[in-house]
Amino acid sequence: MKWEKIREQYPEQWVLVEAISAFSKNSTRYFEELSVISNFPESTIAWKEYKKLHLNDPSREYYIFHTDHETIEVKEQKFIGVRRRIQ
Repeated sequence: MKWEKIREQYPEQWVLVEAISAFSKNSTRYFEELSVISNFPESTIAWKEYKKLHLNDPSREYYIFHTDHETIEVKEQKFIGVRRRIQ
């Protein structure tokens, strides 16, 4: 579903979505097609659901957005932390 359609169907809501079709350009993630998993009146509830889904399958692209935003894009950041090997 396109973002414009999501905004129409879920006005003034937080939505938990999965990116179906997306691309990166100049360290920004752009979304062509999204699938709405659920909608929420509050962001805290949406984050709890996001955490559960992400923990079960971290390879999938889940996001939380508020439908008040006309456009959506996500700035990508490279992981610069330290990873240690567990023995």
